[in-house]
Amino acid sequence: MKLKKNVAAKIIAICLAATMLIGICSASAVTAPKQNGISVGNPVTTAVHSASGGQNSKEETVYVLANADGSVQKIIVSDWLKNPAGANSINDISELDGIENVKGDEAYTMNPNNMRVWDAKGNDIYYQGTTQKALPVDVSISYQLDGKPISAEDLAGKSGRVTIRFSYQNNQKETIEIDGKKETVYVPFVMLTGAVLDNDVFSNVQISNGKLLSDGDRSVVMGFAMPGLQESLNLDKRKLEIPDYVELTADVKDFRLDTTLTVASNDIFNHLDLEDLDAQNLTSAISQLNDAALELVDGSSQLYDGLSALLEKSGELISGIDLLASGAGNLNSGAADLYSGASDLNSGASQLSSGLGELNSNSQNLVGGAKAVFETLLSTAQSQLEAAGVSVPKLTIDNYAAVLDSVLDSLDETTVYDLAYNTALQQVTQAVNAQENEIRVQVEDTVRKQVLEGVLAAAGKAMTAEEYEQACASGLIDADTQTKIASAVSKKMASQEMAETVNSLVSQKKQEVIDQNMQSSQVQSQIQAAVESAKNGESSIAVLKQQLDSYQQFYSGLQDYTDGVAQAYAGSKDLAIGSNELKGGSQQLKDGAQQLYDGISSFQSGSSALVDGVSQLKDGGMQLSEGMKQFNEDGIQKITEAFQGDLSQLAAKLKALGDVSRSYQNYSGIADGMSGSVKFVYRTASIEKKADEK
Repeated sequence: MKLKKNVAAKIIAICLAATMLIGICSASAVTAPKQNGISVGNPVTTAVHSASGGQNSKEETVYVLANADGSVQKIIVSDWLKNPAGANSINDISELDGIENVKGDEAYTMNPNNMRVWDAKGNDIYYQGTTQKALPVDVSISYQLDGKPISAEDLAGKSGRVTIRFSYQNNQKETIEIDGKKETVYVPFVMLTGAVLDNDVFSNVQISNGKLLSDGDRSVVMGFAMPGLQESLNLDKRKLEIPDYVELTADVKDFRLDTTLTVASNDIFNHLDLEDLDAQNLTSAISQLNDAALELVDGSSQLYDGLSALLEKSGELISGIDLLASGAGNLNSGAADLYSGASDLNSGASQLSSGLGELNSNSQNLVGGAKAVFETLLSTAQSQLEAAGVSVPKLTIDNYAAVLDSVLDSLDETTVYDLAYNTALQQVTQAVNAQENEIRVQVEDTVRKQVLEGVLAAAGKAMTAEEYEQACASGLIDADTQTKIASAVSKKMASQEMAETVNSLVSQKKQEVIDQNMQSSQVQSQIQAAVESAKNGESSIAVLKQQLDSYQQFYSGLQDYTDGVAQAYAGSKDLAIGSNELKGGSQQLKDGAQQLYDGISSFQSGSSALVDGVSQLKDGGMQLSEGMKQFNEDGIQKITEAFQGDLSQLAAKLKALGDVSRSYQNYSGIADGMSGSVKFVYRTASIEKKADEK
């Protein structure tokens, strides 16, 4: 069985990559930072407060809002202070600006040590803030069109062969001592970049270090990289190259791209039990193979020497046969050691397959993390709608599309106009009703004048109410007459008929005022403004639904992506089967050596009868000796060279990586004695043609 020189290194690298990818999106606690009023996250609470029991801990999510080239626009940090013991206060350190409690009303004070002391009252604390602090990993994005560099702005709307490269620069490193030597080790961040591509725009898509999934309308691309790991492990790229970038290539028509998401996390290395990655077990097995092969070579040589001596000095047959028996014993012992080493190797391969099987069983954690992000986006969308005054049922993955379609239907222009008109009519009517007393006074005054003129006519005085009042003022009407006329007018005004007339005229007058106000430019402009506002709201909700639809495509594709992990597990089972075949072959060699040893022993007991066969044994012994030398040089020594020396150093560096990773627990600051974890989410701006270019 041939083994190439870098098989072990590749197996270990594949295992590490698969392990890192499993837990990047594990759900924990994300607090809802806002960018220009738009939430980019929302609190999500897991069932378990802290892995450390009663110890307070700090979980941090850093949102990097970036331009299309990866340059940073704004950094928003969400922190979750976990309080499993229900303490009344929590001490915290943070370098953030504009800190705001985003879930409760708990406040903090600053103590003399410049530490925030939160009045927790037994609760967990969720807060957010901003910062301009340098990031541990920089993401830069470059674009090419038909092999020539181009900016994202100029690429919008273009067609051709496009290459998009996501390059990652790991800035977080430490100098530590490994096996007595100073080494530079980077915090082992795993970068997972994803995007949803419109198949009307993108075709013939290829992705490096990742996977492509498509449902016909859209394609989901996901790629991963581990910047700095190549340098930390000091691996020769000619033997094994660990990716530090992701490259997407496709044919495009009228290029546009909504957004890309990149997640950076060192959480997987924090939880890997690297102490179990003991190179001694594998190294011991390889050493046993090497020692056994040398013993086989020595034994076969001794066998040949013994046969030669026996042939040359048949008189010394007994002593020669003893020497032959000794060589056969060594051969038997070496074959037994070879079998033992092959058995250990098979055991290690079986453990590898078992480990990948466990990783495969954890694939649901990755899908669960993506589901948690989806539910966060839906919660954020619901908060935005409620803030805009739109009340909807709770949005879920299954119902959000139908709910938002219903909202869009309710924002139809005719429906909004009717609602705005009726609202304005209600307000105008209330205002006119408030002036009813003034209107009634005016109506009664007019009616009273008409009644006065009727009374005057009945008394034979043909004059208007104004003429009568002037006559009274000039003394032309005596007081007695005035009293009689006033009494007649009052009696008439007090009648039921006249009261009904006044009420009817008041109602008519109020309706005239309402109609005049409703036709005024002020009211009409308010109604039109409400219609325009509804149009804008309809557009915003349509964009929101489109974004949720894009993530729904991503989420569905991610479920298919976990199938790739299952394929890696299937490959490890094939490796276990191959090592089992090697074990079976060594078993046959061991059995053959035992039979040879038994035969030589029999030959030793009956040597006097076998002198004639010594010449044939000598020739066979020579072929065996030469064959064992070739087996050692072309087989066992190559296996030894492929494994010895690398595994021990690799195991030490992996352990050091684990230590460095666990020491990096926070980005914005953490109090002494508090455990923590941090992940980074990079979101790029969309790329599309400007409105005046469409």
